[in-house]
Amino acid sequence: MIVLTPELLLHAYAAGVFPMAESAEATELLWFDPQLRGILPLDRFHVPRRLRRTVRQGRFVVSVDTAFREVMNLCGESTTERPNTWINAEILESYCDLHRLGHAHSVECRLDGQLVGGLYGVSLGGAFFGESMFSRVADASKVALVHLVARLVRGGYRLLDTQFVTTHLSQFGAVEIPRSRYKALLTEAVATKAEFHCASDEAALVDSFLQSITQTS
Repeated sequence: MIVLTPELLLHAYAAGVFPMAESAEATELLWFDPQLRGILPLDRFHVPRRLRRTVRQGRFVVSVDTAFREVMNLCGESTTERPNTWINAEILESYCDLHRLGHAHSVECRLDGQLVGGLYGVSLGGAFFGESMFSRVADASKVALVHLVARLVRGGYRLLDTQFVTTHLSQFGAVEIPRSRYKALLTEAVATKAEFHCASDEAALVDSFLQSITQTS
């Protein structure tokens, strides 16, 4: 039986492969290397006008890496839209280990002090692999995504991997590309130096980002 260590995970991501479990109770992992890969081009990220207003209103208090395990647990909760999860106990502990090593990060949205939305993913060189997101309040996960992209752009990242393209992600510009093209982008991105903790003022970071994409759109 393969033990899911941080080293194995990093090697897998560098090769374009990622694990998932069939359910929270599953004891075995499945490994994926899709023929068509979802990415969110950082230079063409689209923020709908209504969401821009929501972000700028500052309704949510946004933070980074303050509640990684809690974000993972909430991403793995059963909901009416997503009754089953691919996050089992082994994945939870392994990605928390990656977080402690500085290779996994979370973005959190709080409302009245409560964690109501967020996302997490893996960072390797200039590539960020988005794993999952959750939202208990409308727009919370979307705001977290805007903050994530602002941070990736500022930090010099080259690739935001979404694994698959969903209706939710397509509104931001997510596209599918062939495996061969993805692997070429991945190799280039992993070899790039990038900094996730590139800013401490979340409001200033995202405001500057929104201004930049408004000027270029």
